[in-house]
Amino acid sequence: MSAAILCVVIGSSVTAQTPPIPGTPARPEPSGPAPPTLPSGSERLFGGVPTGAATAQPLNLSIGDTINRALEQNLGLLLAEDGIGRAQGARWRALSDLLPNVTGHLSESNQKINLAAYGFPLPPGIPPIVGPFNLFDARVYFSQTLLDFRAINDARAELHKLEAARFDYKNARDLVVLVAVDSYARVLAASARVDAAQAQLGTAQALYMQALDLKQSGIVAGIDIIRAELQVDTERQLVTAAQTDLEKARLVLARLIGLPIGQAFTLSDRLSTATVPDMTLEQALERAYRTRPDYQAALARVRAAEASRQSATGELLPTVNFTGNYGTLGLSPHDAQGTFALVGAVDVPIFQGGRSRARLLEADAELRSRRADAEDLKASIYYDVRGALLDLQAGNEQLEVAGRARDLAVQQLNQARDRFAAGVAGNIEVVQAQSAVSQANDQYIAAIYTSNSAKGALVRAVGIAEDTARQTFKDVR
Repeated sequence: MSAAILCVVIGSSVTAQTPPIPGTPARPEPSGPAPPTLPSGSERLFGGVPTGAATAQPLNLSIGDTINRALEQNLGLLLAEDGIGRAQGARWRALSDLLPNVTGHLSESNQKINLAAYGFPLPPGIPPIVGPFNLFDARVYFSQTLLDFRAINDARAELHKLEAARFDYKNARDLVVLVAVDSYARVLAASARVDAAQAQLGTAQALYMQALDLKQSGIVAGIDIIRAELQVDTERQLVTAAQTDLEKARLVLARLIGLPIGQAFTLSDRLSTATVPDMTLEQALERAYRTRPDYQAALARVRAAEASRQSATGELLPTVNFTGNYGTLGLSPHDAQGTFALVGAVDVPIFQGGRSRARLLEADAELRSRRADAEDLKASIYYDVRGALLDLQAGNEQLEVAGRARDLAVQQLNQARDRFAAGVAGNIEVVQAQSAVSQANDQYIAAIYTSNSAKGALVRAVGIAEDTARQTFKDVR
């Protein structure tokens, strides 16, 4: 099933606070789509680790290039990868209580001892002092836990925590893909607003020149010149604000994909709508519960908490251990003889001062918390999917209406310009129509990204952001 990745926008574009022209309606600020909903603590996804040195030649970035760089240099993803390393270390530490332990020991000493001090009564006349004499000992010690329910379940718990860390890493990859494409799309949106603002500035300048010509011909009054000039200044200010917003969006994108500081870049892809897999609510929920890595991580932590509780219970059970050593012992290495010792032991806990009871209480509380987290996340997935499907339907309708409104605004502007040129109307109608075109352009750009934002939210809710990116952009590694 083919699908295209989302194109969404973080935040809204920055617009200048320009007072409305007298006699014209105030132009509302364009409201950009809301940022994607991210779990708490995801601020590091907007950071990156810069690599390399900036080049004089601007980089040409496609969406695929952006995703690849984010997956390699994004700070949040690098930290999630480190979390796997820490979980692996904790698992090996837990396994060490079950694996054989072997150590070597080599010593040679010269000593004099008092036998009487060690409780050896000697007949009168025999001195109690023995030595000095040498003692050489080369030996290998080994130990093995044969049965320890606490250690077994500790190792099992750490295995589940490692599994959860790997799911956390997969979840971080999905979020990085979402944020990278989102930020790329924000730059595209800001660029589209710059283009629209510049086009409106060109129209305002043409109308100003037209008003001058008509004034010289005595067709229009001087107030129309002032009104047209103020409209030019307004559109110029909006161009400056749109360009500022574009540069800020570019800075956000450069940081989160780890570009060298000061590196110039261009975007090769353009503004377009996206498609997502067609699925019902039931299909989306079934897939989300099966593939959402954060939900799978939550379930793994529940299993880890269950194993930790069994470990706490295991402290009350006997343990079986085996220890031994083998080596050579003598006065010197030349006359040393082989010796060994083998010991099997069963340790039965009788009273531990309430330590096992305390650990069991802690394990029960942790297990309840992990189960509650998993159930809450399962419910959250339902609301995420349901909300994304509703937003998707509303966004598609908004896009259709915004497209029709933009076409109508352009037609009204053309008609107002014709009437102004014919002298049957003042340019206040033209200014109003021009403002309507600017507003319609902003709303159309916002509608595209609102629609795509809903598609992105659905892709994220189902847990297939990275998979969808690989299907859509063939250069994603």
